[in-house]
Amino acid sequence: MKIISLVPSITETLFDLGLTENEIIGRTKFCIHPNEKVKNITTIGGTKNINIDKIKSLQPDLIIANKEENIKEQVESLMKNFKVIVTNIETIEDNYYLLKNLGNIFNKEEKAQLFNIKIYDIFNQIKTDSKIKVAYLIWKKPYMTIGHDTFIHKILEEIGFVNIFKDKTRYPEIQVEDLNEADIIMLSSEPYPFKEEHFKELNQIYPEKKIMLVDGEAFSWYGTHIAKCENYYKNLLTEINSYK
Repeated sequence: MKIISLVPSITETLFDLGLTENEIIGRTKFCIHPNEKVKNITTIGGTKNINIDKIKSLQPDLIIANKEENIKEQVESLMKNFKVIVTNIETIEDNYYLLKNLGNIFNKEEKAQLFNIKIYDIFNQIKTDSKIKVAYLIWKKPYMTIGHDTFIHKILEEIGFVNIFKDKTRYPEIQVEDLNEADIIMLSSEPYPFKEEHFKELNQIYPEKKIMLVDGEAFSWYGTHIAKCENYYKNLLTEINSYK
């Protein structure tokens, strides 16, 4: 079966389940894991600007997209000519069924189940009841955060954090003064690449708060990726606990 993945975390997941470069024939420029394998695969644009003609030339048997990461009109255009699976992952349960379904489609049920077990084990082990109030920023100019109906929110919740913007939906714009309620301000590495300079800007405004640069992939990449983040989550909690 020839597959094109329009989603970075799903590309990684397919390889983790045991598929090869002979099966995965197309991916976006943001599909960067595993590097040694994706570098040999044809790129078909970005997640938001898919090259339809290039995809047609590859003649895939299956295209895997995502409701949030891809543009609806582009995906619908592909559906006219190809079989397309559109995923929508907002919770750990959604992620469980994503892996289960991919395992069934590609006859990788056992590997998929092992990843699911690992993910549930990780959150059972690390979950804290500290109820630390967190603001998780994904963009600057304007500042944007995450609401309760996002995968990032669910990961924060699974670890034991309280999202101070849990009353909001999707990815709302906020003002810097809205961060006042947070114990910790997390600056994600993606989609906006927050750096040390941005940390310093906020630190001048909120010198009493813990401000952290965090790995966006560990919070937003669904599929198998979170099964590989156990040490990252543990180290994050250790750093936070030492700050308290």
